[in-house]
Amino acid sequence: MNKQERTYVILRDRIHAGVYPPLARLNIDALARELGVSPIPVREALRRLEAQGWVRFKPNAGAVVSPVDETAWEQEMTALAILEGAATASARSHLRRADFARLREMSARMEAESDPVKFGELNRHLHAEIIAECGNAYLLELIRQTNDRLDRIRSTMFAFLPGRTAQAAREHAHLLELLENGDAAEIERYARWHKLQTVEAYRARPPRPRQADER
Repeated sequence: MNKQERTYVILRDRIHAGVYPPLARLNIDALARELGVSPIPVREALRRLEAQGWVRFKPNAGAVVSPVDETAWEQEMTALAILEGAATASARSHLRRADFARLREMSARMEAESDPVKFGELNRHLHAEIIAECGNAYLLELIRQTNDRLDRIRSTMFAFLPGRTAQAAREHAHLLELLENGDAAEIERYARWHKLQTVEAYRARPPRPRQADER
């Protein structure tokens, strides 16, 4: 990996992990010194991240991490909750004993995971494993498209909602119980409610202190 690619990967992963929160300033010279490169790879990395929607260049402030588009994120999460609720209920009749054993093992890993970004990745994987059994290819494609749109806003919100992980893990355990023993209507309602709890947690988060360059 050359210096340009290494610089890009480091900055991208830090943004994804929430090390650099929304609207955090990304000083090119300071980053170059920290990473042991000239300013050129940093500037090129930031331009790549800008093209992907993760960074913005603001007058008199330089590069900053893009803010979350809250309206778009909430709308897309609501749509995803409806789609995943339907897909989860449809998957119920196709899940077998071996599937539940694998899903419970994944759920246990999530309960033990302290890194919110890794938790988010496991969360996506758990739900993907369930809905893959729904038997409706078009519904799965709509879910994939919605997830792709969400990824352009923020790959995971668990980095900004660390208190949400423990509650989400408990909800997963109950969801698996419903998939084994509940009816389809109850499963769909609960799966939709579970997804929307992340939206509610985001709405209820404490306000972020304003930085000097925002005043």
